[in-house]
Order: sequence, then structure tokens, then C-alpha cells
Amino acid sequence: MNTLIKWFCCLALWLYSFVTQAQTYNLDHYLELAKSNSPLLKDLQNQIASGQLDSMRIKAGYRPQVSANSTGLYAPVARGYGYAPAITNEHTLAALMGVNQSLDSKKNIAAQIDAVKLQSQTVSNTAKISEQDLKKAVTAQYIAAYGSLQQVKFNQDVIALLNREESLLKKLTRTNVYRQSDYLTFLVTLKQQELTLSQARLQYKNDYTTLNYLTGITDTSYVELLDPILQKKPSVDAANSIFFSQYKTDSLKTVNSKALVDFSYKPKINLLADGGYNSDFLSGPAYKNFGVSVGFSFTLPLYDGGQRKIQYRKLSLEEDTRRTYKAFFDRQYRQQIAQLDQQIIGSEQLLAQIDEQMKYTESLVKVDTQLMQTGDVRVADLVLAINNYLAIKNLKTQTNINRLQLINQLNYWNK
Repeated sequence: MNTLIKWFCCLALWLYSFVTQAQTYNLDHYLELAKSNSPLLKDLQNQIASGQLDSMRIKAGYRPQVSANSTGLYAPVARGYGYAPAITNEHTLAALMGVNQSLDSKKNIAAQIDAVKLQSQTVSNTAKISEQDLKKAVTAQYIAAYGSLQQVKFNQDVIALLNREESLLKKLTRTNVYRQSDYLTFLVTLKQQELTLSQARLQYKNDYTTLNYLTGITDTSYVELLDPILQKKPSVDAANSIFFSQYKTDSLKTVNSKALVDFSYKPKINLLADGGYNSDFLSGPAYKNFGVSVGFSFTLPLYDGGQRKIQYRKLSLEEDTRRTYKAFFDRQYRQQIAQLDQQIIGSEQLLAQIDEQMKYTESLVKVDTQLMQTGDVRVADLVLAINNYLAIKNLKTQTNINRLQLINQLNYWNK
């Protein structure tokens, strides 16, 4: 019997531990869900896959193109009325298998494929930045929700402290150590803190719901978020940053576009061949009209009215625009990184000062609570000490959350 009871106890503890773990999530959990649920990222991945298919299509277009064609014509002539037989041959039938082979240079084909690859690279760059945007938004909301949760826990601890002191103060008031007004003053502080706790719980619920909304999940259960544990990522050279990749791609696009313009003015040769049945039923026995034919087409652009130079000028303007945007973004990028670094350092210094101040406020609350047991402290002084402790604790929480948000922004750019 004792063994059975122990077994049930162990099972209950295991189930409790499982449920507790199931209701605690970390930041990576939400980031993975957000990535897997994002329709935008899925769309961009499909666009990249579609670009690969376009490259294959271009290569396939320069292989021999085979087609089957059939035409038939009957133009009757009645009592001398009808189309001129010399033009229509009265009746014709053709059933041919044709082959067309373009002889464009390998460089021309490669340039067309490069154009598709560069477009896919643009989509790939967009996908990386979109993923960073999503990660930044989810992380920012996670930090906000985590900060609200810390406020809930802190207020719960404070209320537990106030409840203990309230029981003691009530006894001391009954023994006339403290006045009734002192007890009511303390009770007002306790009730006010209970309202603050209710407000903090509501804020956490709203922040957590928003986090689920951004992540793309439906979850109304109460979940406690773990510390995001954000660390500053090492600085990335601007040349290797994903935010500058598009400028490189745009530059390569300009070079590729000029190559495509040049190739459009190169001579073009196509080889043609067909075979099958082609007859007008007039030139000899129709069963002998099976045959083949071969040929070619040649095109050499000679004059286009100056369009080639105009296209060059347009591409030069696009390159000038790209350089201007890149130079401006480079200045903004470096300034943003430097500013975030300074703000993070300032937040860390402020946290150190707050920790130093908290030692004094905590000590004062402990001393006042001890003195209250003997009636050697005024309740107003105890309330003031508790309020100071609340203020400095709230300041620490807000400063830490602000520091985490700044690190999140800095890590966004260091990619």
C-alpha cells in the first residue's frame, strides 16, 4: 500500500513538472514559430524557387525547338467563279515536322541567365531583411511582455510583504501601540498596491496576446516567459551586411543590363529545318509530295535611331542614383550603430547606480519593518520607505527592459 502511494505521488510530481515546463516558453520558441508561420517568408522562398525554374526555362529555350504543323486549304471554283487557282492552288495539304535552332552565343545566354539569378538574389536579400524585421518585431514584443511579467511578479512579492506587515500592524493597533489612522494609512497603501497588481496582470495579458498575434499562433493560456538573455552581437563590416547586399546586386544588374543591350545589337542566326508532306495536288502525283527543307535566317541591326545610347544614359542615371542612396544609407547606418552603442552603455551605467541605490532602500525597509514590531517607527516613515523601494525597483525594471530593447535594435543592424 505504501509503495502504491509513493508511486502515485511520483506520478503526480512528474505530471506537475511536465505541465509547468509546458507553460514556460523562451524567446527562441516564438522566433521559430514566427518564421514558420510567416506567409511573407514563404512567398519569398517560392519566388526564389521560381527564379531557378526561370533559369532552366531560358536554357531549354536555346535547345532545338521541335513542332508539328498541319494546314489544309480548299478553294472551290464553280462556273468560273472563285479564287484564282494560281494563287490558292485550289486545294493544298501540309503536315510538317519543324525544327528551329537558335545560334546565339554562350555569353548572350549566360547574360540572360545572370539577369534571372540577379533578380533571385534581390528576392533573397529581401527575404533576409524581412526575416530580420520579423525577428526584431517578435523580440521587441517578447521583451515588452517579459517586462510586464516582471512587474507582476514584483508586485506579488511586495503585496506578500505588505500582508505580513499588515497582520502585525493590526495586532499592534489593537494593543494601542499604533493609532487607528496609522493602520488605515498602511491599509490604503496595501489596497493601492493590489490595484497596481491587477493593472500589471492585465498589461501582461495584453502584451502576451500581442506576442501571439505577431507570431501567428492562437493561445489564451497563461504562460510565463523566460528571460530573453540578449547579448550584443559582434559588429559586422558594412560590406558584409545584408542591408548593403542589395546595393551590390543593383550594381551587378546595371552591368548585366548593359551586356544585354550590347547583345541585342549582335547578329542573330537561326537554323530551320522541316520534313513531312506538302502538296497542292496539282504538281504531279500527290503521293510523291513527301520531302524535307532546310534554311536559315540572319539578322544584323544596322541603325536604331540612337536608342542604344539612350539606354546607356538611362543605365548611367540608375547607377548614379544607386551610389547616392548607398552613400546616404552608409552614413545613417554607422550613425545608428554608434548611437545605439552609446545608449546601451548609458543604460548599463544607470543600472549600476540603481543597484547601489537599491541596497539602501532595501536596508531601510528591513530596518523599518523590524522597528515596527516594537513600535519605534512611524507608519508614515515605513510607507515612505516602501514607496521609495517600489519606485527604485520599477526604475530598475524599466531600465533593464529599455537596455534589452536597445540590444535588440543593435543586433538587428549587426547582421
